[in-house]
Amino acid sequence: MTAVMQARGLGKKYGKRWALRDCTIDIPSGHVVGMVGPNGAGKTTLLKMAGGQLAPTSGSITVLGGHPAGGPAQLAKVGFVAQDTPVYAGLSVADHLRLGAGLNPGWDAALARERIEELGLDPAHRAGKLSGGQRAQLALTLGLAKRPELLILDEPVASLDPLARREFMQGLMEAVAEHEFSVVLSSHVVADLERTCDYLIVLVDSRVQVSGEVDKLLATHHRLTGPRRDPDRLPGDQHVVSERHTDRQSTIVVRTDSPIHDPAWTVSRLSMEDLVLAYMEKPAATRPAALEVQR
Repeated sequence: MTAVMQARGLGKKYGKRWALRDCTIDIPSGHVVGMVGPNGAGKTTLLKMAGGQLAPTSGSITVLGGHPAGGPAQLAKVGFVAQDTPVYAGLSVADHLRLGAGLNPGWDAALARERIEELGLDPAHRAGKLSGGQRAQLALTLGLAKRPELLILDEPVASLDPLARREFMQGLMEAVAEHEFSVVLSSHVVADLERTCDYLIVLVDSRVQVSGEVDKLLATHHRLTGPRRDPDRLPGDQHVVSERHTDRQSTIVVRTDSPIHDPAWTVSRLSMEDLVLAYMEKPAATRPAALEVQR
């Protein structure tokens, strides 16, 4: 499968502090990819390097087969919507569209104009006078009208109310369906990822803990609940992701491709949030190497 983003041993250092270190990642094309992890995992730093805004300190990264800051042709392939969906407060909506047209050779003026009309935004209004949801929609419009092959969105809806978040994500998914581009979306709001993403990456301490198509990840992860048991006694094909124990009961999340027949266990499926939390809560010192569902 063609990768839209590949990193090998990627790192970024600010002074003496590493914001991202030894990150290896493969993100396939043709998906809406959700990237989730705790604060400090390196998500924003990784995405800014992918967008050509930061240069690596160590390692390498390619996006759509090229170097992220490899020139105008490469930059034209990638759209980027940053945290807090920044726009220029003193410029009008129309000014933003003119700026986008001047900076992007593949600018789709008709798409931008139609989307602004559908959103009911007054082209004469200054961006600083718009609501948070309207500013987010304007930023998304600028990213979409660039007609990228890959759209990167870094926590674009974190500060929005639930209705504005839903409208933003709905607009994004409509655009994906119509124009068929790849998306990498980072978010702390797992519910948004559940509604939109078909591929998931959990990033913790700069390392990919698990990645794969959402349906396959959910089908191969299970919660086992039963009498207290040492996880080392589980069959070898049941990889332990996380575990909790009381004096009498064990609750263990496992990944396995095989059916679970042990009658001592109550087996239940996981939601995406359950899956994410299982990989995030495990102590870093005991986390396994990254797992990827085979396609």
